Amino acid sequence: MPRRRAVNAAQRAHAARAVAAAIAASRWLGPGKRIGLYASMPQELGTGPLIELARRRGCEIYLPRITNFRARRMRFVPLNSDTRQHAFGMHEPQGDAWISARFLDTIFCAGVGFDRRGARLGHGAGFYDRALAFRRTRHHWQGPRLVGLAYSFQVVPLIPVTGNDVFMDFIVTERGIDELLADED
Repeated sequence: MPRRRAVNAAQRAHAARAVAAAIAASRWLGPGKRIGLYASMPQELGTGPLIELARRRGCEIYLPRITNFRARRMRFVPLNSDTRQHAFGMHEPQGDAWISARFLDTIFCAGVGFDRRGARLGHGAGFYDRALAFRRTRHHWQGPRLVGLAYSFQVVPLIPVTGNDVFMDFIVTERGIDELLADED
């Protein structure tokens, strides 16, 4: 985490724009697509340019909102209202409307680190792994598409995993979209 905090404002802005540009070249964003995003915290790769791109492309944008801290549960709420900062320091939207993660087309996820298999090291609370647990039991369709957003230095050789971890389908850094390696176990 110290390395993420050492990224200066100009580097952060450049990386956020580069990630948005890489995603713009994909087919992931389009009219009516339901997109899960996060409101980036200062040490995370910025999502502002990606949120603006998704809006311009006519996407429905949803942000995670924690519904139960103790049980580590969250839902995705439309980004069409004000946000508030919760106990973990993240900004989340207000309102009663929500959508299950199952019905999103793509979810862009933050992380402390990722590996080339798609393993993600989060902040340790397991909110995303619980919200996306259904992905571990599916045998055919694996949606929604899960995309990790990170600085290139956050992609490391190996992230330790547990049976509860949900893997990313893609990782996007300021260098572009990474093709992930198949599990070689």
